[in-house]
Amino acid sequence: MREALNLTGMVIKATPSGESDRRLVILTRERGKITAFARGARRPGSMLMGVSRAFVFGQFRLYEGREAYSLQSAEISNYFPELTGDMEAACYGSYFLELADYYGRENADCEEMLLLLYQSLRALAKPSLPNSLVKLVYELRVMVANGEYTEQPPVPVGESAVYAWEYIVASPMEKLYTFVLTEQAQRELETAVRVNQKRFLDREFHSLEILRAMVDGA
Repeated sequence: MREALNLTGMVIKATPSGESDRRLVILTRERGKITAFARGARRPGSMLMGVSRAFVFGQFRLYEGREAYSLQSAEISNYFPELTGDMEAACYGSYFLELADYYGRENADCEEMLLLLYQSLRALAKPSLPNSLVKLVYELRVMVANGEYTEQPPVPVGESAVYAWEYIVASPMEKLYTFVLTEQAQRELETAVRVNQKRFLDREFHSLEILRAMVDGA
């Protein structure tokens, strides 16, 4: 009989599969991005129903198959309930998950990305931090984690934006969300992050389009 694996991770995508299953994409610390099936998770009363949805973070007990994993059970330590009650925060969070899915690779070292994702979702719940700033920090730091960045901003910006860029690139993860910027400095940082993304990213993100429509229409 196959031995079960215990992996620490977060569900970054959950979609229906067949009549009653769910197909999950989980970003794990130990095995990078994996695909797992939660059998019967959409049936009423299934013990997998609550743990097989996006944003849940914890320990997942899985069996490894030839092409995918099978989820047996999970011990969830954070469901991020604050996101479900805030539509704007949920949209930001969905974009964060989609960006993690883009960069995640199977059997890659994703410990830094997983911690960054977790800390960034927590930051969305902080009233003192603008969600738009959290987004910029996450976007730049996820590119740093994947080696797609420059040490200095790629366009001329003011001193505050330069300091913010350097701080995001080099600061410990637990100190990442401990600052705010003036409107002018944040606009300059946003310009620099957009230029960096255009250099390295080769796709558009559906969740980002929804987020822009929501924010622009607010």
